[in-house]
Amino acid sequence: MKRCGWTQSGSELDVSYHDHEWGVPVHDDTRWFEFLILEGAQAGLSWSTILKKRDHYRAVYDGFDPAVVARYDARKQAALLADAGIVRNRLKVAAAVTNAKCFLEVQREHGSFDAYIWRFVGGQPLQTGRQARSDVPARTDISDAMSKDLKRRGFTFVGSTICYALMQAAGLVNDHETGCFRHAQVRGLR
Repeated sequence: MKRCGWTQSGSELDVSYHDHEWGVPVHDDTRWFEFLILEGAQAGLSWSTILKKRDHYRAVYDGFDPAVVARYDARKQAALLADAGIVRNRLKVAAAVTNAKCFLEVQREHGSFDAYIWRFVGGQPLQTGRQARSDVPARTDISDAMSKDLKRRGFTFVGSTICYALMQAAGLVNDHETGCFRHAQVRGLR
């Protein structure tokens, strides 16, 4: 079975993530918040590193409930920084709290984060015809616009490259290579 090139040297966890989650359109705000935090945590690291820590992140970040994370105080943040089960970076931990507050504001303004974020692609996943990993950009004009708007709203760790990775992970764009068995499957999802 042919898969995207990025899975070739990956672990079973990478392959499972590719086969079942990557590129599948997300329409659940808790999942959106999870991806937003994990993509920010991944900055400068491999996605494999984050996947290995994902279950622990879910536990220590209270199931990625933005209302709970928004209330994390200095004591809770210090406990997270001492937890080897996550990426212990002071800026990334603080960003999760800041982003939770901003996330709640977006929900209040747009009814849901999902309604807000899908407007960047006109409400439908973008379909690409990437034939190889080398064809996939690190950022696009859309991820630039998304990053700019998120930053304007106070979000951090949302640069254009992080936003493009978020778009790929959460199905705003179908970047499965055309020869990958998932390309056609994901193409039909909304």
